[in-house]
Amino acid sequence: MGQQEKVTTSLAGAVSEEIDASLAPVDAELERRYPGDPGTRQPVHTVYVPGDAFAADTVRSWGDRALAALDEHAPDAASFAAVLGLSDALAEPVYTRVRTKLEREPVEDLRVDFEDGYGARPDAEEDEAAARAARLIAQAYRDGTAAPYMGIRMKCMEAPVRARGIRTLDIFLTGLMEAGGLPGGLVLTLPKVTYAEQVTAMVRLLEEFEKAHGLDAGRIGFEIQIETSQAILAADGTATVARMIQAAQGRATGLHYGTFDYSACLGVSAAHQASDHPAADHAKAVMQVAAAGTGVRVCDGSTNVLPVGPTEQVHAAWRLHYGLTRRALARAYYQGWDMHPGHLPTRYAAVFAFYREGFQQAAARLARYANRAGGDVMDEPATAKALSGHLLRGLDCGALDIGEVARLTGLTRADLEGYASPRRGDLTASGS
Repeated sequence: MGQQEKVTTSLAGAVSEEIDASLAPVDAELERRYPGDPGTRQPVHTVYVPGDAFAADTVRSWGDRALAALDEHAPDAASFAAVLGLSDALAEPVYTRVRTKLEREPVEDLRVDFEDGYGARPDAEEDEAAARAARLIAQAYRDGTAAPYMGIRMKCMEAPVRARGIRTLDIFLTGLMEAGGLPGGLVLTLPKVTYAEQVTAMVRLLEEFEKAHGLDAGRIGFEIQIETSQAILAADGTATVARMIQAAQGRATGLHYGTFDYSACLGVSAAHQASDHPAADHAKAVMQVAAAGTGVRVCDGSTNVLPVGPTEQVHAAWRLHYGLTRRALARAYYQGWDMHPGHLPTRYAAVFAFYREGFQQAAARLARYANRAGGDVMDEPATAKALSGHLLRGLDCGALDIGEVARLTGLTRADLEGYASPRRGDLTASGS
């Protein structure tokens, strides 16, 4: 046994204690503002259905229509792979999983729309539609036919429609309470948010509703839809979206990019309004940085090119949607909007191909990290967090199975969750 090294220091213990005391407010602020990802499932998409079109069979109908589109325009794995450029290795597993998904869980997140997709209607008509939405959603959760997440998009907080939006929200939430309570998958979307004060107003509404029904404070969260330039950059040059997250006081669950309203706000011509336009990339990058670490998730927008018509036209729309979805996934936008049942096959094909392509490498790297083994890449805890997050998202949407993940990593889902959501400052986040 060698000689023990002598260890000496120069600073008095009081110095460390004084620094601890001086940074205590900063520590508390970090915990409050940046709690990290909530660790819950994030849907891969949001489907919008106008309030007057929403029905008890909407989720199943979308799945059936998507399956019919596959049957007509890509009836087997080879034809679907040829349209999208999938490799031979991915063709069969992706196609099989897409069909299974459309049969089992065609929609992951559904929003009954009372805004742009619904428009202005007589008050009595919107009252009735909001009450019907509450009744149907409550029933769907009771009988097991609901999407994992469901809710409404109300009208915005701008003066001309403010009272109408508030009333619709009240009718919908009250209807859910009367039908048995708020479902766990409830999601609300506040559109066209321009000022942080509009977020503050939404918080006040939800606080009052919770008090009226004896709900826990903070029970109801909501998404903030970013559709105007002022939502990204304020008049004083600061990032408005960061202010909005703070104004939500922990209730914000997502930031949703509105492709067409935002593009039009910047003067982008209709022919060039798309989620891969440079203006869109800038807005989403600001949203992403503002949301990082806050627990608020960023959602991409949509394409308005619908896969309808003759097969050649459907295939062109599918290739566009598939490419935009893959592009978004590579940029860490793990959720987007789908506007038509025909978008579902390519949404799931893009998502499944993305997670399966990166599966074996991610699993091998995480296994080496967990076992402290060497390799050709030196990974750190932050990378282990990203690797486990990749696997968990793949499991949640159905791209991966827990058996194959466990076989290649030697880890359980609880292990993966431990790596994906380490405590702040824990550089040795251990899940095994």
